[in-house]
Amino acid sequence: YGLEAVHGHKTVKGATRFPHNIGLGAAGDAELVENIARATAVEMAATGIDWNFAPCLTVPLDVRWGRTYEGFSQNPELVSRLGAAAVRGYQGANLSDKGSVLATVKHFVADGGTTGGVDRGDAKVDEAFLRSVHMMPYIASLVAGAGSVMPSYSSWNGIKMHGNKKLLVDVLRGELGFDGFTISDWAAFSELPGEYEDQVALCINSGVDMIMVPDDFPKFIEVVKEQVAAGAITEGRIDEAVAKILEKK
Repeated sequence: YGLEAVHGHKTVKGATRFPHNIGLGAAGDAELVENIARATAVEMAATGIDWNFAPCLTVPLDVRWGRTYEGFSQNPELVSRLGAAAVRGYQGANLSDKGSVLATVKHFVADGGTTGGVDRGDAKVDEAFLRSVHMMPYIASLVAGAGSVMPSYSSWNGIKMHGNKKLLVDVLRGELGFDGFTISDWAAFSELPGEYEDQVALCINSGVDMIMVPDDFPKFIEVVKEQVAAGAITEGRIDEAVAKILEKK
C-alpha cells in the first residue's frame, strides 16, 4: 500500500511535517534530506505503510508552473544529489529491513520543463537537453537503488509520458538498467489518446507495470483481460509486470 508522504507522513495526526523540497533545496544539505526521509520512513512503517510516492525529482525551469515548490532546484546536479539522498533515506540499507519503505521517483520525465510552465503540458526540448537536464536526477536515483518510478502526466514533444515506450522501456529499462516497477499517476492512462480500451493497452504496452485506477477498477480489470484475449496485450507483458511488482513486494 502506498501514499504520498512527500514532506513527512503528514496525513497522519501527530506525524512530523517537514519543509517542502524547495526549502530543502535551498538548504542544499544532502545529509539533512536523507535524515528527513529516514524519519518519514520510520513513521510510515509504524502505520503499516511501506511504499512512498516520493521523492519528486522535477527540475522546474519556469516559475509560472504551480508545482515548482515540489522540486529541490532548477539545478539538475543539486536535484540529483538530494534526490539520491532521499531514496537512501526512505529505503535504508535493505528494503527487507524494518522501517524501510519503497521509494518512488517522479515524475518521469521533464514535468518541470513544459512550455510556459503549463501543468501536464508539453516539454518541447531536444533529446540532448532532456538527458542532460531532466533525466540526470533519475540516473542518480537509480544508482541509489530507487525501486519504483512514476511517469509524468506531461508530454515530451507531443507524446504523453504514460504512452512513451521509447523512454519508459528503451531508455529507462534498457539503457539505464532500471529493474524495479513503474506505477502510473492517478488515472493518468485516461489522458492517453483513443477509446478506453486503447488507452489501457497503450499504457501497459508502453511500459507501465501498475496502473493507478481510482474509479471503477473492476471495469479496468475486465478490459485488461479482454485486451489480452484479443492479443492487444500479450500474456508475456502481463507476466513481466507482475514479476517486477512481486519482486519488490
